[in-house]
Amino acid sequence: MPEHAENLPDDPAVLKAMIAALQAENAKISATLRVHDQLVQALRLRIAKLQKLAFGKSSEKIEREIEQLELALEDLLVAVAEEDDAPINEGQDEPSPEAADAPALRRRPRVSDTTPRERRELDPGTCCPDCGGDLRVVGEDVSELLDMIAAQMKVIQIARIKKSCRRCEKMVQEPAPSRPIPGSMAGPNLLAHILVSKFDDHLPLYRQHEIFERMGADIPESTLVGWCGRSMKTLSPLIERIEADIMGSDLLHADDTPIRVLDRSKRDKGLGKGVKQGRIWAYVRDQRPWAGASPPGAVYRFAPNWKEEHVLSHLANARGILQADGYKGYAKLYASEPDGKPRLREAACWAHLRRDFHDFWTSTKSEIAREALDRIGKFYDIERDINGQPADVRHATRQKLTQPKVAAFFAWSEKQLLRIPGKSDLAKAFRYGLARQEALSLFLSDGRVAIDNNPAERALRPIGIGRKNWLFAGADTGAETLARAMTVIETAKLNGLDPLAYLADILDRIHDHKINRLDELLPWNWVPLDTAHSQAT
Repeated sequence: MPEHAENLPDDPAVLKAMIAALQAENAKISATLRVHDQLVQALRLRIAKLQKLAFGKSSEKIEREIEQLELALEDLLVAVAEEDDAPINEGQDEPSPEAADAPALRRRPRVSDTTPRERRELDPGTCCPDCGGDLRVVGEDVSELLDMIAAQMKVIQIARIKKSCRRCEKMVQEPAPSRPIPGSMAGPNLLAHILVSKFDDHLPLYRQHEIFERMGADIPESTLVGWCGRSMKTLSPLIERIEADIMGSDLLHADDTPIRVLDRSKRDKGLGKGVKQGRIWAYVRDQRPWAGASPPGAVYRFAPNWKEEHVLSHLANARGILQADGYKGYAKLYASEPDGKPRLREAACWAHLRRDFHDFWTSTKSEIAREALDRIGKFYDIERDINGQPADVRHATRQKLTQPKVAAFFAWSEKQLLRIPGKSDLAKAFRYGLARQEALSLFLSDGRVAIDNNPAERALRPIGIGRKNWLFAGADTGAETLARAMTVIETAKLNGLDPLAYLADILDRIHDHKINRLDELLPWNWVPLDTAHSQAT
């Protein structure tokens, strides 16, 4: 309601009313702008995630961009909520159909049916507060308040009663129960919490020490270090079984990522100040996309460098199909043996090829790169429809629908190389695909093979998250421990288990468990102790 100066009234009361109206309008505009800013940030985050989904983008650059957008949006939402005086709206249980495509800024919290519930009744009494008459129940209004029980330490006193026989004076006493770490006062739940906090939640031990101290337990960091190491020693037989089972599979996904490791020999030279760059490899078995019988699992291996000898050692006994990127260290694994057949057949990753085209299209908006993305995108459209189907169904569908499109893509690629500069990044992308045409086409002839190597890339994401917290491993041995801990934790998660509950139960039972029945404790065979007792009864 702006006015020109000559048109403003002279009455102070009218002017005050106009100013008040302007202030109210400005407040409304400010609130609207904050909401619009919030919506813009949410849409930017959604776009980044959709680009990652559409183009298979998994570089650290876009991962950092998504994380920064998430943090920016989170801070903005907190600031908006702080200034909002209206009753909070936690949203609907499910979004309405017309708003399904809108960014989900609010959603009602979901609590599982197994979550403990405490009922508190507010009873008005038996007499009417007005007339004193008797009250009768006609119904009730029930609402829910979500609260949390704070974690706390508990000391379990184990009293072994001594008794003597009145007749023969023999002393009788129950034997001491086994402990996860012999001679230690650490219980299985505490040890599981420490391991999961360090290796899954990426919380360094010095931070855990501070948390425990607030809870009333002063546990020295040196003690926490010892507990971690001895717990891993206790779990070693189980981890070895997991590694043997997964690495013996005839179809594996493989990928690697860098990890910084302290190296005293390079304190005065090399990468940073006494830090070298090692590698963590992940080998994944995931047969769920083709309804296979073997359970999923992941094995992590550390190597102090990127030399091929480490991969050759990891996969020394592997046979079948290896799905991986174009790392040159895999080449010897694909070489033909004396019988003329390779020990491992190479299955290449379409996501890697698609990523090269996407990078070029992003920087140049090339129509050829855009068409390459569209052609590859049609392969993925077919894959989404057959995900989870048996291998023979996937094979038949790919032969009918995908194979002609793949053949057309490679024929089109050869023509494009004649049209573009040979040294351009686009030409490199086409040559990368044509050089691996056989490996990229293997998924067409075997319904078990995936179109890309995303299972291995997903398995390495926790390493990227962890690097932001612990920055580097303390030594090669520390990185090896990290790899072995992630093997058991990530395999438990892939099998739908809570790693905290799983490790607590395993640490409590493993010393008393028969070694020839250790397979019963593998993540895909595990039954909680209480459930096992109930079934036995």
